[in-house]
Amino acid sequence: MTKIKRAVFPAAGLGTRFLPATKAQPKEMLPLVDKPIIQYAVEESVASGIENLVIITGRGKNSIEDHFDVAFELEKILEERGKSDLLDLVRSISAMVSIAYIRQKEALGLGHAILTARDLVNNDPFAVLLGDDVIVADRPCIGQMMDVYDRYQTSVVAIMEVPREETSRYGIIRGLPLPNSGDRLFEVEDMVEKPSVDTAPSNLAIIGRYILTPPILDALAETGKGSGGEIQLTDGLRRLMTKQRVLAYKFEGKRYDAGDKMGYLKATVEFALQNEELGTEFRAYLRSQDLDNL
Repeated sequence: MTKIKRAVFPAAGLGTRFLPATKAQPKEMLPLVDKPIIQYAVEESVASGIENLVIITGRGKNSIEDHFDVAFELEKILEERGKSDLLDLVRSISAMVSIAYIRQKEALGLGHAILTARDLVNNDPFAVLLGDDVIVADRPCIGQMMDVYDRYQTSVVAIMEVPREETSRYGIIRGLPLPNSGDRLFEVEDMVEKPSVDTAPSNLAIIGRYILTPPILDALAETGKGSGGEIQLTDGLRRLMTKQRVLAYKFEGKRYDAGDKMGYLKATVEFALQNEELGTEFRAYLRSQDLDNL
């Protein structure tokens, strides 16, 4: 039985929803309280036992590599100043996991980004995590999906219920619940990229967590440009479904869309309230505010 040992992180997007903040800084490096957004997904992978990561970057994304690399000068200064707690924190980031990097030279969509990592996934099944989706769960979301893969040995997409009026923002599945799954696991019958409210086959939306088997790479290579002139992963998965089953898993946990301004603000507030160092003082501050007059 093949295990999931590698995770791919597409991080080559332009971050247009956060301009001008992302004009010279990757959106993946925007801080969510005291960590960059992408670090939450990396930590989720590590907590799930994934040994190797592939981060797909693009022009102007060097700070992502720098963040997960050793910072000799910073470490030396912290050591000389006796700030051992901060030194341990900085070193823990670079020691977290083995990471390889590859560039997506053109912004041609998520499907194309995954294709660029073809040689690095080594013809093995692999996980894909989108850093924009920050998920808080007692058991890591991608770890939950790995359990599903271990049982069924086929591709798995993460889903959640969304309001009908928001279906045009997501890939939406039509699926058949599997017996004895507690309505959490579905056999995917079809999926549509960003359908209108009137044409959406359900309100079950695909979010940024996937377990993919190697045939997805051939399916993506054969897939032409779709919505937005990009190679859509949804289209590749539909092609894959003609050869093997694809499952959809309704994960346990709470998802924040940190790639959207409002979602990012909500995540910032809630993560700050849960922070051991800041939570009590920040909660008192919020309670002291006259929100109607701000």
